[in-house]
Amino acid sequence: MRSARSLIAVALAAVLVTTLTTPPAAEAGHQPPTATLTSLGVPLSDVLLIGGTVAPGPNGKTAIWNVSSGSPAYLNAIDPATGESLLSAALPGADGSYAVAAAPDGTIYAGTYNNGHLYRLKPGATTAEDLGRPLASETFILRITVDEQGNVYGGTYPHGRVFSYDHATGAVRDYGTIKAGQGYVKSIDYANGKLYTGTEPDAYFQEVDVASGTVTEIPAPPTMGDPKDKVVYDLNVRGGRVYTRVSTAFPGPMYVWDIASRTWVDEIANEHGLDISPIGADGSLYMIQASELKKYDPATKTLTGTGLTFTGRIQNARSIGYADLNLPDYPGTSVVGTLWRGEEFRYNPQTGKSEIFQTKVRREPIEILSVAGGSNNIYAGGFLNGGVSVVNPDTGAATFNRFSQVEALMEGSDGKVWVGAYPEARLYSYDTSKPWSSPEYSPGPPGTPDNPVQALNLKPDLFQTRARALAEVNGKIAVGTVPDGDRLGGALVIYDPKTGTAEKYRNVVQDESVFGLTADCGIVYGGTSIAGGLTTTPPTREAGTVFAWDVAKKKKLWETVPVPGAATVSSVTIGPDGLLWGVAGKTVFAVAPDSGKLKKSFTLGTTTSSGDIVSTREAVYVSIDLNKIYRIEPGKKAVPTLFVEHAHRRLGVRGDHQLLMTSGSELFRIDISR
Repeated sequence: MRSARSLIAVALAAVLVTTLTTPPAAEAGHQPPTATLTSLGVPLSDVLLIGGTVAPGPNGKTAIWNVSSGSPAYLNAIDPATGESLLSAALPGADGSYAVAAAPDGTIYAGTYNNGHLYRLKPGATTAEDLGRPLASETFILRITVDEQGNVYGGTYPHGRVFSYDHATGAVRDYGTIKAGQGYVKSIDYANGKLYTGTEPDAYFQEVDVASGTVTEIPAPPTMGDPKDKVVYDLNVRGGRVYTRVSTAFPGPMYVWDIASRTWVDEIANEHGLDISPIGADGSLYMIQASELKKYDPATKTLTGTGLTFTGRIQNARSIGYADLNLPDYPGTSVVGTLWRGEEFRYNPQTGKSEIFQTKVRREPIEILSVAGGSNNIYAGGFLNGGVSVVNPDTGAATFNRFSQVEALMEGSDGKVWVGAYPEARLYSYDTSKPWSSPEYSPGPPGTPDNPVQALNLKPDLFQTRARALAEVNGKIAVGTVPDGDRLGGALVIYDPKTGTAEKYRNVVQDESVFGLTADCGIVYGGTSIAGGLTTTPPTREAGTVFAWDVAKKKKLWETVPVPGAATVSSVTIGPDGLLWGVAGKTVFAVAPDSGKLKKSFTLGTTTSSGDIVSTREAVYVSIDLNKIYRIEPGKKAVPTLFVEHAHRRLGVRGDHQLLMTSGSELFRIDISR
């Protein structure tokens, strides 16, 4: 199974120019620089299918339904015999979906994330109806299920609620928070008047009576251990049993609960999820287990391999079912499904024939999460869908490489690109002079060496999930991280590429995550946040900090709160004046690097949105309110002046006369006049 690696030629958009007037403090005759904005287009695009199901399609024949992530997301129907797209219906306002289900009459429902809406596509329709947000407080619908009458039930975030939607009247019922302290109802399914749910950040199981709303706790499987920091990631009711996987997007144990006897009757190791097939004609079902599609017999509790194997880091399916393909090697009924990156898999029980191939679901632009300038290139990393693109700074031509979500990027003095990834707070080195070959996401031809190469995985021993910030210090790579799950306390890690060893410091600032890093003269400086791994984790501190860490002496020199009440210091940099500059929400500040003593502070914004701060030899540039970039020249009379006004998410720098700005999936180059 190979991932596509494509060259995206991007035509430059019209040049936008922003010229600002001379600031009040400017000396007579001094002309401040101006900014010229050039769109470099969309450097990242790919297919990401998370929510899906197998159900009747637009032509009445079985189709594979999926929602492809994008802005907006699209509900797609795929012909399982050809991989062709049968229908693609926009879901305006939605970014994607984990939750797709089919009603008995063939109506397809999708619950979406970021806007928390429910959408409906009736049989024969080509346009999806937006049914609105069932619960005003909830922004993610994480999973939905449908009963015999076609009523929809869903689990949500951030308050871990369950709702029902009456398909005939449109009435919504709020069942409330299912388990106190659990912000996610990660999984849900329906059977015989009952709902079965699972939670996050801790693994609890519930049975909900649809009529009365009574919630009954299901005891944890005896072998599961402590439910803390575990997730009920998948849950399916099949043939009177609840199949529930306690893991992440990666393999984990699946436990089987018998509804009638109210006992746990089986445990299946290394199950990939995200779904299992319905019960087939012979009473068995199919699942992906230990990197292979396997047939499971509930009566004998045995697994039988099919010979269809999967490679790569993510090997799971949410859409998996049965279809008559009418193909020579696929007589009768075959098992069909899709993987997250748009590949279809299929297997025929009669002939043993199987294959995996890329469907025709179109690629969608990916929001840029990280950006960095290099000596010859710009590097862009993707959110959720992920990916790393190498971008020509003059033309915008981009080479896209399929990868995981990329939290941070940096070109090192060794010429390699260092990549901070999510999940598991992984660090990679990428040699752009050699072919890309990621065995986890996009392998090259057989025998191609790994590139990028994984240097660190900080989950096993430090319980970290996001490699949020990178900086180079004396040839070593400093990594700042955010913890995994329902935890507080990020880490600072100093990795030595020459020896392959790492110094690891958890809670370098107690109970705070490390959001920003910079380095100078052997000292690493960081900005921190009171946030933990999940937004449901209550902080123990009131404000973000800045700190200094001596790499040689292996100790923290100082720690201070530059902006009382500001939850996050999201970015830091050493300015041309030698001060340590940072941004905390609407405030930009400077402290003395030797002591942390506050030297300057300017309140420029109106929101607490996290911004970036970068520096050149001449000035500091700071992102405020995610729509303004201010320029601050060094000196005692420095006055911040508005340099660029444009909606954006991330701000980067390339050399001394070029800024980089991202707006959704679009990349901009900002040329600074000399």
